[in-house]
Amino acid sequence: MNAYPLRNILFVLLIVALAISACGPAAAVPTATPTAPPATPTQAPPRKLVLMSHDSFNASEEVIAEFEQANNAKVEFLKAGDAGKALNQAILSKNNPLADVFFGVDNTFFSRAIDADIFEAYQPKGLENITDTFKLDPRFRLTPIDWGDVCLNYDKRYFEQKGLQPPTTLEDLVKPEYKGLLVVENPATSSPGLAFLLTTVAHFGPDKYLDFWKALRENDVTITEGWEDAYYGQFSGGSGSQGDKPIVVSYATSPPAEVYFSEGKLTEPPTAAVIGDDTCFRQIEFAGILKGTKNRDLAEKFMDFLISTRFQEDVPLQMFVFPVNREARLPEVFVKFAQIAPKPAQLSPEEIGANRDKWIEAWTDTMLH
Repeated sequence: MNAYPLRNILFVLLIVALAISACGPAAAVPTATPTAPPATPTQAPPRKLVLMSHDSFNASEEVIAEFEQANNAKVEFLKAGDAGKALNQAILSKNNPLADVFFGVDNTFFSRAIDADIFEAYQPKGLENITDTFKLDPRFRLTPIDWGDVCLNYDKRYFEQKGLQPPTTLEDLVKPEYKGLLVVENPATSSPGLAFLLTTVAHFGPDKYLDFWKALRENDVTITEGWEDAYYGQFSGGSGSQGDKPIVVSYATSPPAEVYFSEGKLTEPPTAAVIGDDTCFRQIEFAGILKGTKNRDLAEKFMDFLISTRFQEDVPLQMFVFPVNREARLPEVFVKFAQIAPKPAQLSPEEIGANRDKWIEAWTDTMLH
């Protein structure tokens, strides 16, 4: 047998074997081990911000919720009585503050708050939208938030039925035809009561205002401890009022409040405010960051929020005062019925601070003893 064909056969067999090997199962290709998607970071729990205020502070839940959501915060409210009592608590607790922000210092207690040195200086964003006349502290330890006029209110129907002109001046109140018609609040226990006392000091002067009050006493003025009793207990003009006095110390925004809270029953207020020269006192309310807060950055954001358009447009129908932000739009009921005193009584915070307690004490001796 020739060897040459044998070599050819062996070569062919080798090629066939290699071909069969190539057609066998492919070698396993290493694959990457699946990995879990990156974990979503867990949001930190909301930080608590405590707002200390007088009892009359109010804001819409949805407005406060917007601040909370935007800042991962929870706002807690600490209401501490009327404006004077709340401020006193803040002063007494200055070494261990009860809150981060305080709302409700007005210009009748402004100097006391500044002198107590309980507020941090901070200039909130948006101050350019606030009228300069409201900015009483150049260091912005206290920032203006709202304002309103404390004025006499009268029952329109009473005066129409009696054929009597409503009073237009403070002097009118001591005339015989107004005998027994007026109810006022004690300035030692009531914010509007104090504002009205200051109105009389500004109008008649520190040496003459008690003569006016003595004449009011002779004209059978009624005195109550607070606004609620005066307005709803003694006044005759308000919805739900139970009294028989047609003149009361209240606010120039009380008439629109009457319409608003009637829920459509009234198309115009049953009351009106007396807004003649020197018959009203303009209250400005302030807020500030309390010294010792552990949430300074969050407190600053809340101060920004208080003068923002969003919060300021909520102010009128929550507290029936005017916003200080010029960009804030007023609700229709304010546009229609809210009255503004063109020339309110004027006393500086410094003069008030230096004499407030003396004037109140003298009033108490004259009217209650």
